[in-house]
Amino acid sequence: MDQLSAQTRISDAAIRSVMDRLRAEHSEFEIDTGVADQWELRLYYGSLSATLDDESVLIRVAASDETCLSYMKMTVAGHVAEHLGTTRGIHWQGDGIDAGMPVFFREITVMSSTRISAHMQRLRFAGKDLGRFSHGGLHIRLLLPPAGRQPLWPSMGADGLIVWPSGDDALAVRVYTIRALDAASGWLDVDFVLHSGQETPAASFAQNAQAGDVIGMIGPGGGDAPVAQTLLLLGDDTALPAIGRILEDLPPSTRAEALIEIDGPDDRMALAQGDNIDITWLYRHGREAGTAGLLSTALRERNQMALADGLYVWASCEFGDFWEIRKIVRKQWGLPRDRHLVTAYWRRDAHSVGEGGED
Repeated sequence: MDQLSAQTRISDAAIRSVMDRLRAEHSEFEIDTGVADQWELRLYYGSLSATLDDESVLIRVAASDETCLSYMKMTVAGHVAEHLGTTRGIHWQGDGIDAGMPVFFREITVMSSTRISAHMQRLRFAGKDLGRFSHGGLHIRLLLPPAGRQPLWPSMGADGLIVWPSGDDALAVRVYTIRALDAASGWLDVDFVLHSGQETPAASFAQNAQAGDVIGMIGPGGGDAPVAQTLLLLGDDTALPAIGRILEDLPPSTRAEALIEIDGPDDRMALAQGDNIDITWLYRHGREAGTAGLLSTALRERNQMALADGLYVWASCEFGDFWEIRKIVRKQWGLPRDRHLVTAYWRRDAHSVGEGGED
């Protein structure tokens, strides 16, 4: 596949230390060039090479398409902005468009809204040119405009960073999973966990959505479904959409077990079935989500799985559960980093971080 590429030269007395930090943060992805002051990273979305002299660096990014190339530019510009406090020295040359609407943005419109379990609402959205969202990550960011205002969508700056609307036009941004997508027919499904008595913009939007409501979407991102001989999936309500999609796409040669914590039987959902799939539902029975510890307890009961051939552990849940699960997988089971992915989709009492979608 032909690669798109772009480059920029940044001149600053502190640029060497800034690039050293970037290199260190991604050291596991470095490719040895054998040349002094020249290094290369192979990241998920593309490659990044840097050639340094005394007070400047020439950075080249390459990727398979415009979306990934834009993500690579954002990686560079975001790191420079964080450590230099400015991106004024970044001027990209080469492929990609660095102004106007982001290539990874779509405006989407509500087609239908369906309650699929006691606390889960499924919205079907219509959108154009959705093919790029069928690969390259399970997740998207939904952009929710202020009520009663005409949406003002983000644009791209010349430095490669997103320019977000602010003030009265500021958007609420929340991360969710694409539950299903039909690019040819122009629709995608997103499942929303509903909460009572909490200020949760995305859940509130889902609960009140009407056909014709318009929001924005950027993505995809967040990585693809794991590939393994034996797959152990753990998650609470917020991970159900991702687990559902992973199981639907599961190869027959992979054996999967899913441990899913929900409040009760009314929150169960139909998931893919097969001789190679086992699903265990763990019920909180009214206990507050993120406090029951059911996932980590169930994981400890399966210590023998640590010895399974080709095991990969995938887990997404509340921050406290995430911490316990990661400790078990890394310290007790000793799984290397390339055989597990444990993430926190949300944190109790911090619903702006995660409100039960995947924020």
